[in-house]
Amino acid sequence: MPVPTSPAGVRVERLVTSGVFELDGGSWEVDNNVWLLGDDRQVLVVDAAHDAGAIVDAVAGREVVALVCTHGHNDHVNAVSEVVAATGATAYLHPDDRVLWDMSQDAAPGAELADGQFFTVGDVEATVLHTPGHAPGACCLSVPALGVLFSGDTLFQGGPGATGRSYSDFPTIVESIRTRLLELPADTVVLTGHGDPTTIGAEAPHLQEWLDRGH
Repeated sequence: MPVPTSPAGVRVERLVTSGVFELDGGSWEVDNNVWLLGDDRQVLVVDAAHDAGAIVDAVAGREVVALVCTHGHNDHVNAVSEVVAATGATAYLHPDDRVLWDMSQDAAPGAELADGQFFTVGDVEATVLHTPGHAPGACCLSVPALGVLFSGDTLFQGGPGATGRSYSDFPTIVESIRTRLLELPADTVVLTGHGDPTTIGAEAPHLQEWLDRGH
């Protein structure tokens, strides 16, 4: 699913890392998408998962304008401290997810995410959308100039992120998707926390199906 490059050269890069997700006494092997939004000088990193060395290699010496954590589950933040130490980046997390962050991290995140906040990378802006449900502080990043949404674990190909574990809620995630994400243009490419991309237009017709199945 191609994503355009901005006039000034800002592009999206994808890195897949592997590790273990742990919550509620269980553990699961997972592959995570680490997304980089940047040009040849600057980059924004979305979710530092599992493999700090691979992420630092992908940054390739560029200035990290921010390390955005879409939520606090360990598989999305377990490489944060090493990436911060290696790059001097500031890690951002929505304060409602500190309860999850603190389960796996010793140090506090560097700064707080807020709904409507934006980050500038080259000639594009990425805007924070607070989309609770999968986690209380779950956030997405919308990049209208590239027609892209970094959805974390809020929206996937096939429906909402999981809500069967602690600090998650199905009605809340559906409301977040309905009111914040499905309002985006239909051709918006959804770059997910795990697995393959989708589009808003591909997912929007299935809202009632998700409600009917209840997950």
